[in-house]
Amino acid sequence: MAEKDPITGVETTGHVWDETLQEFNNPLPRWWLWAFYGSVVFAIVYWTIYPSWPIGKSYLKGVMNDITYKTDAGEEITTHWNTRALLQHEMQNGEMALAQKAELKKIEGMSYDAIAKSADTQAFVQSFGKGIFGDYCAGCHQTGGIGVIGAYPNLSDDAWLWGGTTTDIENTIRNGHLGFMPSFKGTLSDVQIDETAHYVLSLSGEKSDAGLAANGEKIFQGQTGGCYLCHTKEATGMKEQGAANLTDQIWTMVDVKGLTSEKEKLDAVKSIIEKGVNRTMPAWNSRLDDTQIKVLTAYINSFGGGK
Repeated sequence: MAEKDPITGVETTGHVWDETLQEFNNPLPRWWLWAFYGSVVFAIVYWTIYPSWPIGKSYLKGVMNDITYKTDAGEEITTHWNTRALLQHEMQNGEMALAQKAELKKIEGMSYDAIAKSADTQAFVQSFGKGIFGDYCAGCHQTGGIGVIGAYPNLSDDAWLWGGTTTDIENTIRNGHLGFMPSFKGTLSDVQIDETAHYVLSLSGEKSDAGLAANGEKIFQGQTGGCYLCHTKEATGMKEQGAANLTDQIWTMVDVKGLTSEKEKLDAVKSIIEKGVNRTMPAWNSRLDDTQIKVLTAYINSFGGGK
């Protein structure tokens, strides 16, 4: 017969320590037992329905219906039910996905002017285009296209090196660009670089030495520097070359406006003349389809720059 504690009347296991310390044999609460048994049953049912335990080199596939979806390459794949395949299927065949496809199909046949005039289509462009821009462009051009001076162009101002019309923007996205300006470190002397920098600053109304700027103009406009060949005689830039307009007071390579002293501004311009520019924007025609490029073009055009 099981022993009981004389004080509490609770059944004990018969184990005693230090003469009086006993181990009670309290049964588990009935609710806890039923919860435990229920979890066991639930686990067995779950393992049966969904992919679960490994078996050899494979695993239990479950009894859910197979799922069919298409890869990015257009290949149709049918596989057992799993959350990844379900996500792919829903992204391609869900209600929102089908509505998105219908809107993209409509945009495919629209002109950029028609897209801009349609409030519903423009709303879709802002939503879908923002996603594409965030995935592929914001890493360099930043959210909202504000860019990084000296590295990645600002897409919301009017200094579009390669042109800011929808045709220009689409061409840039589709084919990319190579931005190049040679280094004049070994071509011009330190004095000539200093003179040219004074002239460049004077073009934007910044303070400069008139005498040095006059000498810099001769270098800029002559064969010694030959800067006019890309920036033009008027220094307004050349879209075909991606050469900057030096008269619009918009600085794309050095933050002259953000500097306070005349020396800092002069040194910043001199550094570009000495080092040159070499930056590349990749072509996206192999990563984005024609309609995605069109939506992205319309989205970037809505930033308001380059008009």
